[in-house]
Amino acid sequence: MDTQHLGFDSKLVHAGIPDDPMGSAVTPIYQTSTFAFRDAQQGADRFAGKAEGYIYTRIGNPTINALEVAMAQLENGVGGVATSSGMSAVSTVYLALLSAGDHVVSQASVYGPSRILMEKHMSRFGVESTFLDTTDLAAVKAAIKPNTKIIYVESPGNPGMQVTDLVAVAELAHAHGALVVVDNTFASPYLQRPLDLGCDVVLHSITKFINGHADVVGGVLVAKDEAIYKQLRAMMVMSGCNMDPHQAWLVSRGLKTLSIRVDRAQQSAQEIAKWLEKHPKIEWVSYLGLPSHPQYELVKKQMKGPGAMLSFEVKGGVEGGRRLMDAVKLATLAVSLGGVETLISHPASMTHASMGKEARLASGISDGLVRYSVGIETLEDLIADLDQALAKV
Repeated sequence: MDTQHLGFDSKLVHAGIPDDPMGSAVTPIYQTSTFAFRDAQQGADRFAGKAEGYIYTRIGNPTINALEVAMAQLENGVGGVATSSGMSAVSTVYLALLSAGDHVVSQASVYGPSRILMEKHMSRFGVESTFLDTTDLAAVKAAIKPNTKIIYVESPGNPGMQVTDLVAVAELAHAHGALVVVDNTFASPYLQRPLDLGCDVVLHSITKFINGHADVVGGVLVAKDEAIYKQLRAMMVMSGCNMDPHQAWLVSRGLKTLSIRVDRAQQSAQEIAKWLEKHPKIEWVSYLGLPSHPQYELVKKQMKGPGAMLSFEVKGGVEGGRRLMDAVKLATLAVSLGGVETLISHPASMTHASMGKEARLASGISDGLVRYSVGIETLEDLIADLDQALAKV
């Protein structure tokens, strides 16, 4: 079905479902490693790209392709590339689009492993990088060099919730011959579509909001340009970081309820953020839906809604945060985000520990920062849980 003319919720339900000879109403699981050819000529034609069809699941699979098509349509791109994890999506971008001698400008508070991969590993192959606050357009412009090939942005940022002006960054990058890659994990295509704002590649850890049920690890890339899409797909195939068919089937199932889940969690997040902002044991709250957020007006312009993620600092620093996280009963103390269950974590000792304290502080990640991913539980229960936990701080 051609779903390009349909609304977003209709795309969620119908995009990507392939024609099935048995008439399946949902995408079947093609749990196979290889595909048989009718004859030798058909095999030769498929390998030569002269005939459509599948060869080997690392190269392509109907179940995985269904998810890739759906994500491309949701992000308004030319094609999607599903990968085995969010980090394999990041790796595919780096390996496909960068060469020795190239330079990357990246957000300082980007997901810890994304930064470590660039600073400690891509640097071994001659790729330079500069990490800074991408909400500061003057700083971004000043950092661009003649060999800058990518401006890499996470917006909203993890875990500080910084929002970058994607239209302005895209214009700046393109004026200097660079591409813009956006990690859209925190927003999902329901709340933000970077390709529509002029960016070139969007990526997701679909472990998070896209799947939404904390039972799959995966990633996806969507490109705006056909040539870039082919580069990304070729690198994914060559590096062997393809998604598994059963993974893809689970994500396709979770994807159908994306907007419903985000709407519910977002409503609760707004109320929880307002409640926390007034609490005497909270130093500060960073939530995109609060007027106190420094990019509040940009959020309203660039995004459909503020989302379900927030961060805050408990008075008492690290010890205060530890007491809070040890005392919650409804929220789960775990990394990750974007599921139906509410998760609470401490980035300085968990997701961003590998950055080192100095880099974390320079990126706006304080030792006491708590990241809170709001799920779809009853709002009053979530507030009561935080209330009893804060009483122990």
